[in-house]
Amino acid sequence: MLGLTAETLATESKLPVTTIQALEMDTNAADARALAALRSVLEAHGVLFLANGSDGSGGAGIRFKHWADDGGIRPENLNATNDD
Repeated sequence: MLGLTAETLATESKLPVTTIQALEMDTNAADARALAALRSVLEAHGVLFLANGSDGSGGAGIRFKHWADDGGIRPENLNATNDD
């Protein structure tokens, strides 16, 4: 969704690329510090983590943070006429 590579995530989180790749395969064996570092990077890029029930009746998940009024064109409003 963000277009970030494992290398970019590794650099920004200060984790080895192999840790990022392992997290992509299985978060159950991950250490809490690695998950926190990765979460911090994703939040800095606009990802909002939702706990179960924190956003109405939906379950746990992620979404992008709300856009500011001058934050550009929302993805659902992109079309061929405004694709620069």
